[in-house]
Amino acid sequence: MIEELKSTEIVNKVGGRFKLTALVQKRLGELMAGARPLIEDTEGKTQLEIVIQEILQDKITIDYEASGIDKPDKYK
Repeated sequence: MIEELKSTEIVNKVGGRFKLTALVQKRLGELMAGARPLIEDTEGKTQLEIVIQEILQDKITIDYEASGIDKPDKYK
């Protein structure tokens, strides 16, 4: 599952490695604070694996307008 973090698909989905790191960190914090996973099959998965699947399945994204972060070209 950690290998998926190295793929260009997930990096391009959010617009870069730093944005990916920020999104993962924020969502991990939410899960650790008791938020419910947004994917169905979580049995046997770590919280990091859940976050990665949420990103890959477009369940979570960066709110570019609220964050002030520039949108990747694919969102413009």
